[in-house]
Amino acid sequence: MGCGRVGSTLARSLEERNHTVSVIDSDPDAFRRLGPAFNGDKIAGMGFDQGVLEKAGIRRADAFAAVSSGDNSNIIAARVARETFDIDQVVARIYDPGRAEVYQRLGITTVATVKWTSDQVLRRILPAGAEPDFRDPSGKIRVEHVMVPERWVGSGIIDFQKQSKARIAWIDRLGEGMLPTGQTVLQEGDMLHVVIREELATRAYQSLADGPGQDE
Repeated sequence: MGCGRVGSTLARSLEERNHTVSVIDSDPDAFRRLGPAFNGDKIAGMGFDQGVLEKAGIRRADAFAAVSSGDNSNIIAARVARETFDIDQVVARIYDPGRAEVYQRLGITTVATVKWTSDQVLRRILPAGAEPDFRDPSGKIRVEHVMVPERWVGSGIIDFQKQSKARIAWIDRLGEGMLPTGQTVLQEGDMLHVVIREELATRAYQSLADGPGQDE
C-alpha cells in the first residue's frame, strides 16, 4: 500500500525477483512511478478497506507492506492485513517512534523513517534466507532479522539454538534491544537477530518454519 518513492521502488524490486505484486494507492496518478515495464496489479483505493485488499489479492498474499505517507493509514492497513487476513509478514512505515514501539508489540514490524529504505522493507517481507541482512566478506556467515515464528513462542532460546544450529545475537523486544541469556524464553513480537553459518542456513530456516521438537 502506497506508491510513492519507497512503494514503487519496492514493487519493482519484488517483481524483478519474480514475485507477483499488487500495488494499492488512493491516487491513480501515483502508479506512473511504477513505469511501463511493471506487470503487477494497480488498485486505486484505500489500503485499509477490506474490499480493496480483496481486489488486490490479499487472500493469496504472503506479505503486506504499508508504505504510504500516513502513520494512521499504514497502521490500520497493517492491522487489517494481520488480524483479518492472517498475513504473517506485515511491515508498516511509521514516522512517530512512540507509535512504532506500540505496534511492534502487536507483532507488526515497523521501520522508523530515519532508517527507511525500500531495501530494508524488502528484506523483511521476503521469505527467510532470500535476502540476508548481512553477509561477512568471506560469505560464510549471514545475519538475518526475523520475527519470532508463532510456533516458537514460549520456547527457550537454548532449544531454538540447539535445533537450528544458529545463534541469536540479540532480540528486539517491546521496542528495546536485549542480549539473551540461557534462561530467555521467546515471546510474541520478538524480532530475532540470528547469526547463521552459510552451510547450515537451510537447516536454520527449516527449523524456523517447523517449530520446536522437529529435530532429526
